Amino acid sequence: MSKIEVRNIFKIFGPKPERWLDAARKGISKEELLAKSGHTLGLRDISLSIEDGSIYVIMGLSGSGKSTLIRHFNRLIEPSAGQILVDDVDVVTLSKSALEKFRQQKMSMVFQRFGLFPHRSVIENVAYGLKVQGMSKTERRQRAQHWLEQVGLAGFENQYPHQLSGGMQQRVGLARALATDAEILLMDEAFSALDPLIRREMQDQLLQLQAQLNKTIVFITHDLDEALRLGNRIAILKDGELIQEGTPEDILLAPANDYVQSFLQDVNRGKVLNAAHACNAPSLTLTMRSRPAHAAERMAGLDFDYAAVLDGKRLAGILTRSAAVRAVQEGARDIARYVQDMASVPATAGLDEVLARLLRSTEPLAVTGEDDEFLGMLSRSKVVELVTPAIEGTEPFSNDDMAEAVESSGTSSENTDRSVA
Repeated sequence: MSKIEVRNIFKIFGPKPERWLDAARKGISKEELLAKSGHTLGLRDISLSIEDGSIYVIMGLSGSGKSTLIRHFNRLIEPSAGQILVDDVDVVTLSKSALEKFRQQKMSMVFQRFGLFPHRSVIENVAYGLKVQGMSKTERRQRAQHWLEQVGLAGFENQYPHQLSGGMQQRVGLARALATDAEILLMDEAFSALDPLIRREMQDQLLQLQAQLNKTIVFITHDLDEALRLGNRIAILKDGELIQEGTPEDILLAPANDYVQSFLQDVNRGKVLNAAHACNAPSLTLTMRSRPAHAAERMAGLDFDYAAVLDGKRLAGILTRSAAVRAVQEGARDIARYVQDMASVPATAGLDEVLARLLRSTEPLAVTGEDDEFLGMLSRSKVVELVTPAIEGTEPFSNDDMAEAVESSGTSSENTDRSVA
C-alpha cells in the first residue's frame, strides 16, 4: 500500500513560474529556460509511489533536485504544479493550520548538518518536537530519554551539542525525529557529513531501528553504495528529472543509461547481489521415496550427473546418477539409502561469499530459503556474469577464466555448471 504518492510535480524557481510552466511541460531544457526567462527548472514531471513501511532512497548528484523534491513532501517548498498525497490526502491543498498539524504529527526530518540547538542540552533537543506538540514536561522528558537509549546515547542527556562527536550529534537528530512518533521520516543527506566508519555505524543503526519500527523513510543521498545498502527502492534524478526508479537489483542489473551506469562503476556487486540472483529454478527434483529406476531414467534423459532430493520442501541431499544405477542393481525400493549430503548456501548469502566458495570447490551447491526450503541450484556461469559485468572496451570475465581460477586452487572445473536446472 502506498504511503506517499507524488504525481506530476513541477517546480520552477523564479518570480513568475506559472508563465513558464507550459514550456517546462513541453520539454524546454533547463539551460534554455534560464537563458530565456531567468527562471530555474527545479523539477520536471516527477511521479513516485512510496510504499508504507519501506526505505525509499532518492539519489543524484548536486543540483539533481533530490533535496528540492523531499522538501515538497512537507511543503517546505511549494510545487509549481502537481500533487503530493500522503495517506490519500493532498498535502498541497492543506490550509496553514492543517499543514502545521500535519508537520507535527505525520513527518519528522533529519538534516545533513544535524540542525541541533546549540544552547539546549541533548535531552532538550530530543524533546523539542514534543514541546511543540504540547506534551507535558515530565512525559516529554521520559520519551526523550527512551529514544536516547535507543540510539545509544544514554548518559549524555545533559551534554551540549558542541561536546559531542559528529556521529553522536546525528544520533541526537535521529532521536529527536523518532521521539515525535511521526509515521514518515525524511532524511536529507543525513549521514553525508560523517566519516566513513561512523557513517556505516549510522546506517546499521537506522536498519536496526527500521526493523523494529517499520517507519516509512525517505532517504536522500548522492552515494550509490549507501542507496543500495538502505533502499527498498531507489529513484535517480538528474537535472530535476527522474532517470530511473526501481529496486536496487533493477538499478544494478539494468541501468537505464550512461548516467546511471557511471554511478555503478565502483560498486561491489558481490555485496549487493546474493545467491538468489544466481539460482536456477529446478527442472528435476526427487524425493526420498522416489523409485531408483525412475530416478536413473529421468537423470539419463536430461543428461544430469545428479539431482537434488527433497524431504517435503526441505533439501535432504543429492543423488548421483551412478548411485541411482547402483540402487537399481541392488533392488532397492527407494533411493533414501543412496542420498548423500549436499552443500548449500542461504539465498541471502552475498555473491562475494558465494564466489569464494566456488573457487574452493567444484561440488554442486544448492540454494535454500527459510527453513532450508530448496530453491534451486547455484549457477556458476550466472555468478560470474553478475559479479563481473562487461566494461566498455574490455572483454567480460569468462567461464574459462573461472575454470582457470578454480583449477589454480587445486580443484577441477569439470561439470561446474551442470546442475538440476
